[in-house]
Amino acid sequence: MHRSILTISLAIAAALAPVAGPALAEGVNTPSTKISQFQAGYYHFKIGDVEVVALSDGTLPIPANKLLTNVRAGEVASRLAQTYQSTDVEASINAYLIKAGDRLIMVDAGTGELYGPTLNKLSASLKAAGYLPEQITDILITHIHTDHTGGLMDGQRMVFPNATVHIERKEVDYWLNPERRMQAPESTRKYFDEASAKVQPYLNAGKVKTFSGETVLFPGIRSIPAPGHTPGHTLYALESKGEKLVFWGDLLHIAEVQLPRPDVTIIFDVDPEAAAATRKQVIADAVKGRYWIAGDHVSFPGVGHVQVDGDGYRWIPMTYINDYYEKN
Repeated sequence: MHRSILTISLAIAAALAPVAGPALAEGVNTPSTKISQFQAGYYHFKIGDVEVVALSDGTLPIPANKLLTNVRAGEVASRLAQTYQSTDVEASINAYLIKAGDRLIMVDAGTGELYGPTLNKLSASLKAAGYLPEQITDILITHIHTDHTGGLMDGQRMVFPNATVHIERKEVDYWLNPERRMQAPESTRKYFDEASAKVQPYLNAGKVKTFSGETVLFPGIRSIPAPGHTPGHTLYALESKGEKLVFWGDLLHIAEVQLPRPDVTIIFDVDPEAAAATRKQVIADAVKGRYWIAGDHVSFPGVGHVQVDGDGYRWIPMTYINDYYEKN
């Protein structure tokens, strides 16, 4: 059974209150930070002949023990302690740029201003990597939650004015449906409003292109349905020269817990049972296929492999490579 939007919205509000409350929005109570200057927010790598750039929108501390569900008492703290972390996990918000021929294709678009001052770094990361938002030709949205679509708009300005936004039809029908908004409790309608404010302008301008199910969107790039987290949650597969990378979106939120226990869910899941079933299936396929994974909330740059570890799995991060040099 699908969780009610009321339950999900209240959970989101409670979880983000410490970092995105009114005081923070007004600049009255900014959070302490762990570093004193900007980090490099991009990382280049290749899949076959295709260049990909991981882009950081920033990081955000989230209370893992309050967000994860279907867990035993103390399990979250215990598993995170094994990786030298407390239950206040520093969650990455990642997006990715694919250089596909004459197209610059992004996967997801960051948060914008919605979740506080430690985020909203995507445009800066993109520029530091050598590209302008105006150059982006296409954006593949994994789902319409606003930590993935908030960066589409800056007030009334389209941040990516020349991009076509590709979204699974089920996501548009769920989040941008006025009748569904009216059926929701008044206290939760702002979540529909945020989705509308960030995605609707592109829809109105004819810049949204929907698809249904598994679809080849560009040569070597296809969508993969992964419902549960949201009705139209979608993965994207990139293949070139025998190599493969699958962009996982929100298949994982806290890898250190959900890889050892794929049945662990999170309060943001619209359908937790379906989300867990999808996660188990997708992880098993990634192990069998031995292909690369890119996760929106895996520690930046969020790219690696998954490997069987006992009854569960563990993350193997991509090896850092910095071997470029100017050729004479």
